[in-house]
Formats: sequence, structure tokens, C-alpha cells
Amino acid sequence: MIVPLTRQKFEQLVPLIATGPQYKYYWGKFPEFLQRLLISVVAAAVVLLIRVLFDVSELTPILFVIGLIGALYWLWGPVFWASMRNAKYRRYKYGGFFQGRVLDFWITEEVLGKQETVDNKGDLVIIENREKRINVEVGDETGFTVEYKAPLRVSYKVIARNQMVEMVVVSNSPDLSRIEEISDLYIPRRDLWISDYPLIRRDFFNEVSRRLRDKYSERPRRRKNYEL
Repeated sequence: MIVPLTRQKFEQLVPLIATGPQYKYYWGKFPEFLQRLLISVVAAAVVLLIRVLFDVSELTPILFVIGLIGALYWLWGPVFWASMRNAKYRRYKYGGFFQGRVLDFWITEEVLGKQETVDNKGDLVIIENREKRINVEVGDETGFTVEYKAPLRVSYKVIARNQMVEMVVVSNSPDLSRIEEISDLYIPRRDLWISDYPLIRRDFFNEVSRRLRDKYSERPRRRKNYEL
């Protein structure tokens, strides 16, 4: 079942500006922070060199602002990248609330990157950075199915086939006849989010979830098969 959402409600669910969990996601681990810090130092150094090497007294206020922004990239970078990701999702014209079932799930292992090092014998060794991910296939009574991947977490051990699952879908078709993207997944019975990137404002989502479950539980809505 897919229930169309008003534009206002859709924009509440997918925020324009990064939320706390989204900021935390893009803050990353120490290597990501170190990379942002290096960019900040380079940006500040470039602005300083311009002021020293060239006669730009008239542009001093502008250069000061640019230098300050660049120097603080380590701090505001996560907000920018999370907001850009949100904007990519919000560019679709129509949104819908999906309610279906967990059809299947399985674990896979993906290579995130490779690192070259040298062992004690002086031989080159390639170390693969691998991550286990859970793959969840969801669908509804009309035959629509879609898969979602997320890093594996201990809390996912409660996932089972046929559990009710909810999410937000987007489309450029007014009748939502072609789904372009999906959000992270929510299993109401376990109050569990299956998530890679926390796209949805979960407080608003829980409110919409409760209202729509109460409204449509007694009269399910049929629709044509969707194509992903």
C-alpha cells in the first residue's frame, strides 16, 4: 500500500537542513575529520598567501570572510553534505508513505576500500576493508518489491519475514506509478529503523505512521504494480 503525501508533509519528513543524526553521519570517523581539517588549513593558508603576495587591501573584508568560512570547513562540512543529500531526495515532486512486509533478508560482505602495506618480509600486502551489510527485500500485496541495504547491526537480529515495514517513497509521477527512490526502513512492531543514512525525520514519521495505520488498516488501498 502506498498513500500519497502532501508536499508539506513530505518536506517535514525530509528536512532541508541537516538534522543531528545526519550531521553525525557525515561527521564520520577520525580519518574523515582529519581530511576536513586538512582542507580547512589549506583554504586558510591560500587566503593568507593571497593577502601577503598581492595588493588586495580593497578585498580584505571579502578575503576575511572567505578565509573564515574555509577555516571552519571541518565544522560546517557535515551540514553541507547532509543538506545536499537531502536536497537530492527533495527534488522529486511527489512523495508517498509505503506500508508492506519484509519478504526476505540476507547478509552480504562488501569491499569498501583497499590499503597497501608492507609485511615483515618486505612483500607488498593489500588489505581489503570489508563491511557486512544486511539486504532487506520488502513488498506489498500488489507485487511491488524493492531491496534496501544497510550496514549490519546487532539490533537487526530481530528482523523476520512477514514483519510489517514502512518507508517513504518518491516519484515524479503524480500517481506515484514509478518509484524513483526509497528512504530507510521502519519496522513498527520492533520500533526498529534499518538505516544507512538517516534520511527521515523520525519524530514526524512516527506521527504519520500512527495516523495512516489507524486510517487505512480497515480499508487497504489497491494500486497498479510499480516499477523501480
